[in-house]
Amino acid sequence: MIGRIQGTLVSVHPPRLLVDCQGVGYEIDVPMSTLYQLPEVNQKITLLTHFQVREDAQQLFGFATETEREAFRQLIKISGVGSRTALAVLSGMSVNELVQAIALQEAGRLTQVPGIGKKTAERLCLELKGKLAPDLGITGKLQVIEASSEILQALLALGYSEKEALLALKQIPPDCNVSDGIRMGLKYLSKS
Repeated sequence: MIGRIQGTLVSVHPPRLLVDCQGVGYEIDVPMSTLYQLPEVNQKITLLTHFQVREDAQQLFGFATETEREAFRQLIKISGVGSRTALAVLSGMSVNELVQAIALQEAGRLTQVPGIGKKTAERLCLELKGKLAPDLGITGKLQVIEASSEILQALLALGYSEKEALLALKQIPPDCNVSDGIRMGLKYLSKS
């Protein structure tokens, strides 16, 4: 398996790069987030890679960071999500935005990515919940996001509008536990 490529960037034709490694040119597909971090043509480049062998093709995908590569690998494990869809997701949102959307189960944010429909977004939310953040080392941040999500859901269930609940959520410290957060949110909303 090819895990890393280091060489000279020969050409860029989004989403594909051509990288020369001691006389051998590798075509590598990359997400837009990696594309924005590229050096100028004819400069040295190092990319982490994922090599995919299928019955009809062999493809090499490149990433600027380990978190991008791990997110890509988690995405392609999902039934119905291929490498092109995974690249589209990583091109349409950062890894942190993806983790947050999954943690908050916001399929609507995922449907904003070109090529991701409602059913695919819902499948991503369902199948990636609890899997994405631990692999990427974002568990502490995820616990804060999940607590915020539970507070928001509780305020919505109590009959407050989404706008009111979000305003109240902004007044609550991020490291607050769920029960204290609900109490603080209700206190804030009663004053409004």
